[in-house]
Amino acid sequence: MPAADPLHDLGVRCDASGGAIRLWSAHATAVELAVFDADDLDWAVDRVALERDEHGVWSGRSGALVPGARYALRVDGPADVEHAFNPVHNLLDPYARGLVRADDGSWRGAALAALGEGDGFDWGGVPKPVVPLDRTVVYETHVRGFSRRNPRIPEALRGTYAGLAHDASLDYLTDLGVTTVELLPVHAFVSEQRLVRQGRVNYWGYNTLGFFAPHGAYASPAAQAEGPAGVRREFAGMVRRLHEAGLELVLDVVYNHTAEEGREGPTYSFRGIDNASYYRHDAHGRYVDTTGCGNTLDFGHEAPVRLVLDSMRYWAGELGVDGFRLDLAATLGRDERGEYARDHPLLRGMLDDPVIGASKLIAEPWDVGPGGWRTGDFPGGFTEWNDRYRDRMRDFWLGDLRRERETGSAGSGIGRFATRLAGSSNTFAQERGPLASLNFITAHDGFTLADLTAYDVKHNLGNGEENRDGTDNNNSYNHGVEGEAVDPAIRAARRRGIRNLLGTLLLSAGVPMITAGDEYGRTQRGNNNAYCHDSPLSWLGWSGDERPRSAPELFRTTRALIRLRAENPALRPVRYGVFGETTPSATQMDWYSAEGASMGIDDWNSPAERTLQYLAASTPETEPPNRILLVVHAREPATEVVLPAHEGVSAYTLLWDSAREDPEVEPLTLAPGERRKIAGWSMQLFRADAADPA
Repeated sequence: MPAADPLHDLGVRCDASGGAIRLWSAHATAVELAVFDADDLDWAVDRVALERDEHGVWSGRSGALVPGARYALRVDGPADVEHAFNPVHNLLDPYARGLVRADDGSWRGAALAALGEGDGFDWGGVPKPVVPLDRTVVYETHVRGFSRRNPRIPEALRGTYAGLAHDASLDYLTDLGVTTVELLPVHAFVSEQRLVRQGRVNYWGYNTLGFFAPHGAYASPAAQAEGPAGVRREFAGMVRRLHEAGLELVLDVVYNHTAEEGREGPTYSFRGIDNASYYRHDAHGRYVDTTGCGNTLDFGHEAPVRLVLDSMRYWAGELGVDGFRLDLAATLGRDERGEYARDHPLLRGMLDDPVIGASKLIAEPWDVGPGGWRTGDFPGGFTEWNDRYRDRMRDFWLGDLRRERETGSAGSGIGRFATRLAGSSNTFAQERGPLASLNFITAHDGFTLADLTAYDVKHNLGNGEENRDGTDNNNSYNHGVEGEAVDPAIRAARRRGIRNLLGTLLLSAGVPMITAGDEYGRTQRGNNNAYCHDSPLSWLGWSGDERPRSAPELFRTTRALIRLRAENPALRPVRYGVFGETTPSATQMDWYSAEGASMGIDDWNSPAERTLQYLAASTPETEPPNRILLVVHAREPATEVVLPAHEGVSAYTLLWDSAREDPEVEPLTLAPGERRKIAGWSMQLFRADAADPA
C-alpha cells in the first residue's frame, strides 16, 4: 500500500531488532502497547505509549517487539453509551498474525515476521492450481472432522492441518475427483460463553477471534509446541501440499460478526478498541444484530472495510489460499444506513483488488436482517450459494415423491426443475451466467444427503436446546420409516434417492458443491445442526464398520459423475445462451417429452407429465464440441421414452443410469427414435454422438 494511504500497514511489522505497531481507533484518548515475557503472560517487559495521528492511527515502536514476542494493547477513551473503553483490559491487536492464550483465559497477540523470513518455510515454486469455474467441483469439509478417524494417518496428525495434507487425504480427494477443498472456518475462534457454560464447544468455528491467525488447535502437537509461527507454517505447508496435488483451497470466512457476542459478552479486541466504530448500533447505543450472533461489524465505516480486505489479501497472498466463501455476505454489503448495496465499497474492493479479485469469491447471499435475502443480487465476479436450487431439487426428488405416494399426484410439473438444472437463469442476470450459481443439495448445516432420505424431522436433542435449533424446513422424505430401516425396499429407494440428488447436482449447469461424507452416505442420525459436536457424529468415518454397506458403490457413483462432468463440457456452460444466436461457451438446449417431441406448455406444467429429455450441445470455445442427452423420469411407475431425433445426432451412448447401484454400465448404443425403458424415479445420461460427415 502507498505510504499516502492513512490506514497503511496496520498491525505489527518486526524483525530481530524490534518492531513497530499501528492501530486504528477513532475515539480512543490513550493507547498503550504492552510486550510480555514469553513464559509469564502477566509480566510486561516493555510498555510504550502510542501516538495518534490526524487519521486516528496510533503508532509506536518497541525493541522488545521481535518475532515471537507476545503483546497486547490497553485502550482508554470516553464513557458514552456507545463506547466500552477500559484501560485494564489487555486487548488483541485486530491484525495479530498469531494468538496465545494466557492462564486466565485472556489472549495475547504474537508478533510474526512475514512467512518465509527466518521460519524455514519455502513455497518451492509450487503455483496455485487456478481451476476454471466451469471445471470446479467444491468439496466442503472440516479440518478436524475430515481426518480425525483415518487409520492411514499417524495418530498425532489426525484432525490437523498436517492430517489434511497427508498422502492418505490427498489420495482420497484426488481419487474422488474434486478440484477445490472448502474448509469450515480456520480463522482463530473460541466457543460462545453459553456453550462453555454447558460444557460444549463450537465445533464449526463460526465465532472468530482473530482474522489473521490460523486456529491453533487444528495444528499438530509438534507445531503447537513451536507456538504461533509453527502453527502458521503447518497451515502454509498444508496449502502447498494441496497445490502440489492440483487441489485448490477455499476458506469459509466469518467477517460479519466476532466472538465478542452481545454487549454483555466478553471483551477481546474490537469492543475495547473502538466499540462505536467497529460495531453497528441503533440510536440508543444498542447493537444492531443482522447475524443472529449478538453483534454485527459496521461496514458503513472505512476501517472495518479495510480490515476485511487486508485480511483476505494476507490469506490469499502470503498464505496462498485460492478463494473465500463469505459467511452471511449480505452483512458485508450493508452501508452506513444498514441497507444492502451491491456496489458497496467492501464488495467492490474485493473485486478490484488484484490478489483478492483473482481468487474465487463465493457469497452466502443472505443474513437475518431486514431485506437480508439477496440471492442473485451480488455483483458479477461473485458466485452465490443458490438456496433456490437446493430447495427445488430436494422437493422435486423427495417432496414430490411423498406427495405422489400420499395423494396420487406429484403436485407440480417439471418446468421449475429444468430451470434450475439449466443454470437458474431466472435468478442470475444474463451477463453473469450459470457460474454465478453455487449449486448444493446439502451443506455443513442441515441434513446430510443420506439423512434427507431417512428423516422427516430433525433430531437435535443432543444439542442441548430442546430440539428448538436447526431448520424445520428440510424438504426431506424418510420413505415411510423414520431413521434406520430394515426393509430392503425402503433401503433401496433411499439409495436411489441419494443417487438422483447427486446426479442432479453434478450434471447441472453451475458450480457444484459436495458436502464431505455425502459421497459415501454419511449420517448424523437426523441431527441437522451438529455445530456443537466435536465427535464421531460429525467426523468422517473411514473403516468398513464406520460406513454403510453401500458406501463403496456410492463412492464410485460420485466419482463417476464427477468424471462425466469433466468429460462433457455440454454439462458445464460458462455463459447463458441467447435464442437464435451462437454464444461461445454456452450450451444450446433442446427439450423433449417422453415421446421425443418438443416440449409444449402442458409438458412443462402438468403434474402428470414428469418425464423430460434434455439435449444439451456445447458451443466450443476452448474444448472440442460435445452433446449429451439427460433423461429424467420422476414418477413411480417405469415408463418408456422415444429417444429424440435431432439434427446432427446419429446415436446415443449410455453413460450412467441412476436406477443401477453400480455406476459402470455395459456398452449400449441406441439410435434416435428407438424406445428406451426408464425405471421409476430415475435418470439416465447419454452421450449424443454426431453423425459421420462422410
